[in-house]
Amino acid sequence: MEFNEEFFVALGFILFVLLVAYLGVHTKIATTLDQRAARIKAELAEAERFRAEAAEILASFEKKKAQAEAEAAALVAQAHVEAESIAKEAHQRLTEFVERRTKQAEEKIAAAEALALLQVRGAAADAAVAAAESVLTNEAKGGFGGELVNKGISDLKRLAS
Repeated sequence: MEFNEEFFVALGFILFVLLVAYLGVHTKIATTLDQRAARIKAELAEAERFRAEAAEILASFEKKKAQAEAEAAALVAQAHVEAESIAKEAHQRLTEFVERRTKQAEEKIAAAEALALLQVRGAAADAAVAAAESVLTNEAKGGFGGELVNKGISDLKRLAS
């Protein structure tokens, strides 16, 4: 049997494996790998828990966002309804104001017409009285003429008022 380099490499390798097995390095390596696997599993479980928690928070915020959008839409709709109501009320008040002003103007015009008519009648009556007085004074003389003039004047005054 020849002792060449291959023999010594094989012998060294066998001694190394026996030494590693005797010292229990393989159990220490397995224990370390198991601990690392457990730690990685724990980290993965924690990451999964965080992901689930984040998904719940996201769903909660999306629900709150939807509720806020619905409330905003309801507020906008209510504002539109109130604005229409206010516009209708303003239009109604304006219409009533215009009608009231028109009625007041028509009443003032009617009162002015009535006053003018009374003034014209009064002036016509006074002119008629004066004309009748001068005509009757010139034509009717004496007691009968005075009585006739007085009666005509009183009748005209009664008609004028």
